[in-house]
Amino acid sequence: MLVTSLVADAFATNCYVVAPGEGEECVIVDPGLGIDARLDEFLSRYRLRPVAVLLTHGHLDHTFSVTPVCGAKGITAYIHPDDAELLADPLKGLSPETRAFFGGRLTWTEPDDVAELADGAPVRLAGLDFTVTHAPGHTRGSVMFGLPGEGDNTGTLLTGDVLFAGSIGRTDLPGGSMDAMRDSLRRTILPLDDGVEVYPGHGPATSIGAERSANPFLRPDFLGGPEHMSAPRRGL
Repeated sequence: MLVTSLVADAFATNCYVVAPGEGEECVIVDPGLGIDARLDEFLSRYRLRPVAVLLTHGHLDHTFSVTPVCGAKGITAYIHPDDAELLADPLKGLSPETRAFFGGRLTWTEPDDVAELADGAPVRLAGLDFTVTHAPGHTRGSVMFGLPGEGDNTGTLLTGDVLFAGSIGRTDLPGGSMDAMRDSLRRTILPLDDGVEVYPGHGPATSIGAERSANPFLRPDFLGGPEHMSAPRRGL
């Protein structure tokens, strides 16, 4: 299986291309700002044919190029219904400083074809079986996309802004909640096998085992105690 990250120009967002292999159909995950040309070049180089865009959540650094990508390829965008309003109006999810970055306004068109993701539902695309896990906290509609393991690999998880290498997604933006993030980490991350490969929305790939041993936001004193740590402000 091919899982490749193309890092967007702004906010260093990982846009992933996932495919069974070269010359196959593929799925694009989180096409961010300024990713279009590099994405087209990558798809052409490896003869990949996009069939859908999956969105881990509705923040603009993960969705900025979704409409031109979907429009050019004639494909569907998938998002959890709790973040559908952010896909319709991305300014609703931005901090004041980020609104200022865009001049307080944004010319935006929602994709023509949008489908909803359901928690726990399998989504078969490009010959791959994705499992959707709703994990609110960064946004109300944040999801992760799991894929079954191959060989010694016990699975692959695209975590969006739920879990990073050494950190978690910020919870101070509209729709964010530290209590919900704690619950999501306990419920969806801790039960996973250590060998699961993690591909986050920002930063390098990691594994559940590495994060269980070193990520301070997965420690029992954070997950079970009073709110004494704030998530770093990575991304929007």
